[in-house]
Amino acid sequence: MGYNWKKAKYTMEKSLIDLSIVIVSYKTRDLTLECVKSIVKTAKGFTYEIIVSDNDSGDGTVEALTEFKKENHTVPLIILDNKKNLGFSKGNNAGVKISKGRYLLFLNPDTVVHEKTLSTMIEFMDSNPDAGASTCKLEIPNGGIDEASHRGFPTPWNAFCHFSGLEKIFPKSKFFAGYTQGWKDLNTIHAVDAIVGAFMIVPRLVGEKVKWWDEDYFFYGEDLDFCFNIRKAGYKIYYVPTVSILHYGGVSSGIKKSSEGITKANSETKIRVQNARFDAMRIFYKKHYSTSYPKLITWAVLKGIDYLHKKNISKYK
Repeated sequence: MGYNWKKAKYTMEKSLIDLSIVIVSYKTRDLTLECVKSIVKTAKGFTYEIIVSDNDSGDGTVEALTEFKKENHTVPLIILDNKKNLGFSKGNNAGVKISKGRYLLFLNPDTVVHEKTLSTMIEFMDSNPDAGASTCKLEIPNGGIDEASHRGFPTPWNAFCHFSGLEKIFPKSKFFAGYTQGWKDLNTIHAVDAIVGAFMIVPRLVGEKVKWWDEDYFFYGEDLDFCFNIRKAGYKIYYVPTVSILHYGGVSSGIKKSSEGITKANSETKIRVQNARFDAMRIFYKKHYSTSYPKLITWAVLKGIDYLHKKNISKYK
């Protein structure tokens, strides 16, 4: 009699908890605590664990979380002290290795989870087996929506329209707004190409199939790569705006206007982040597009990345 893979999969899923929430933190002590508390307050009707993977913050994050755990000993909180800055991908993968959830939620520390968001997202994933990943509405402090939570892939044309400003001129155009997919209704559930790693829920079996986060990326771009691999594996990625979180955005990096008043990132950190950001663009293009476009296009894309890299780095020198 052959091995019953269907039964084995069923048994494995039944033995797991519902949700593992992995948070990679770096110099965001107070916000990380606020995030964890918002999870504990709103996580109802399902089993879960919180895994904070700290990248050597050096700001008391590990100590503050340890104290919180002592005072709230029933909270399923696991603290990973990585002792060095592993970056976003390695930090997430470190959390994955010890996780027990049938779903994994990758959540940024500069977020606040609202009522029913987590339970609704679990229910959505349970009802949509074709979903390889999904996100909720990510509201930013000014009342808008984090555009990175609703994106197309950065093909050469999409990237050109985005950085040249054509996308802003024609925000609802399928032809010019391919990167933000701005023609889609942000108030309804629908599939998109990619979502942001600030809130990304993934079935364990899908993550294992695509081998989780690509550690060639240090910071930025890894969520696009993850989504690209999920789509390539035949799954859909959904935007679910029926529930939401607050996302301050860019607190660790210090390069976003939405978090200028609360970030602790210095000029050195900002330069490092910008370097990683544009390195990620090069890595993504070379991995996924370099063999699909003529050499002239590839040359132009890489030159464009070099130009934008130098332009952005100059702000901090």
